[in-house]
Amino acid sequence: MAITYSTGQSASIKKRFSEEDVKSFAQISGDTNPLHLDELFAKKTRFGKRIVHGLLVASLISSVLGTKLPGQGTIYLRQELKFLAPVYFDEEITATVEVSAFEPSRGRMILRTKCINESGKIVIDGVAEVLVPKE
Repeated sequence: MAITYSTGQSASIKKRFSEEDVKSFAQISGDTNPLHLDELFAKKTRFGKRIVHGLLVASLISSVLGTKLPGQGTIYLRQELKFLAPVYFDEEITATVEVSAFEPSRGRMILRTKCINESGKIVIDGVAEVLVPKE
């Protein structure tokens, strides 16, 4: 039986990024910008305190795509991201993907992607294109 998708269908996950998450991402990625790691440095920036790496936050989108919609076996083809606001440590972020278009014959899907903070502000907005797994 073929899996069906419809425009407007969506899925989400929520996460709070901890100090340990940020340190681990800095170590893995090599992005040791003190804006993320050094409170004294970050206090002097436009943000006034440390922020979570934008790409760490955006990785929540990949999590939704690979585990919920379309789900296991999904292959990322393209992702456009707009970073609209900072994410601070221990702030709850909800990542949502919503089907914009699906071409079953090509197995391709376009999705609106966004990450929203606990105040309801969109912190990352974008569009993804994925290759949908067969059944």
